Amino acid sequence: MKFKKLGNTDLEVSLICIGTMTWGKQNNQTEAFEQMDYAIGQGINFFDTAEMYAVPCTEETFGKTETIIGNWFKERSNRKKVILATKVSGPGLPWIRGGGLQYTKENISAALEGSLKRLQTDYIDLYQLHWPERDTNYFGKLGYKHQDKEKEWNSIKSILNVLKQFVDQGKVRYIGLSNESAWGLSKFLELSKLQDLPRVMSVQNPYNLLNRTYEVGLAEISIREQSGLLAYSPLASGVLTGKYRNDQKPKGSRLQLFGDYFPRYFNNLSLLAVEEYFKVAKKNKISLAQLSLAFVNKQPFVTSNIIGATTMKQLKEDIESINIELSSEIIDEINLVHKNNPNPAP
Repeated sequence: MKFKKLGNTDLEVSLICIGTMTWGKQNNQTEAFEQMDYAIGQGINFFDTAEMYAVPCTEETFGKTETIIGNWFKERSNRKKVILATKVSGPGLPWIRGGGLQYTKENISAALEGSLKRLQTDYIDLYQLHWPERDTNYFGKLGYKHQDKEKEWNSIKSILNVLKQFVDQGKVRYIGLSNESAWGLSKFLELSKLQDLPRVMSVQNPYNLLNRTYEVGLAEISIREQSGLLAYSPLASGVLTGKYRNDQKPKGSRLQLFGDYFPRYFNNLSLLAVEEYFKVAKKNKISLAQLSLAFVNKQPFVTSNIIGATTMKQLKEDIESINIELSSEIIDEINLVHKNNPNPAP
């Protein structure tokens, strides 16, 4: 396994991070335990979850993933072997504390205490804001459209002040963002420096061969400010495995099970790009999944690559990507496909 520093801390996280959102829906507890056991055995020390998981998110699945991880910690007695990241949900889900603004002292406190209880731990290594409260472009929106009479949202300073209390209490070691913009990351970093408040150590945003928008503005900030990317959806919800090629919908796949719940990567331009990337992978005798993951692993602004699998076969193939070295010639081929069809699934 390879490791990188989390932000400007001394904490070293594995370049491969285990994503967990299928545990409690597509995967049961026994399967999740098997995945975690295998990951630890492969040298992975970084797990990412969220209070709103499992996915698809419903009132019934809320908190199930954290509960499974907590049960694993209790049974294996190995909490200290894992650098654990979780997230407080943003606004909009009515079954989570009424669905209103979530980054108040009251709601963050309730969210954190709930996560600690389910995870059966007394601290979170990396506590992340799952998405912004303010109106901005995330979850597939490219263009920012400002509204003069925008809805109310908690100020970044007030959010950092709340999080500082939990850092001071030892319940949170470090903080991170998710689905954040360049302005948002910059503002959090600026205020933390000026006000001596907790510093954002990472940003968890989508990044894959079908969506390289992180490179446009955020990548430079990540490198210069030591607040790296935790790349989610590196396989574009499975599209970049090639399993949906030729209109296939394998039994048990997300597309077959949940249909339009994951529409982001299932458009014509994306599928055309997948065909081109498939040719690159085949030419170089690499699986499309490993080509896609190795590309993410290679980026200097990436701190960790969050993989998610529903089968052990998938998990083993994904983790093995850490040993794939892409030559400059392969990178040139990838970049040519990207140039001809840039970011088809933002």
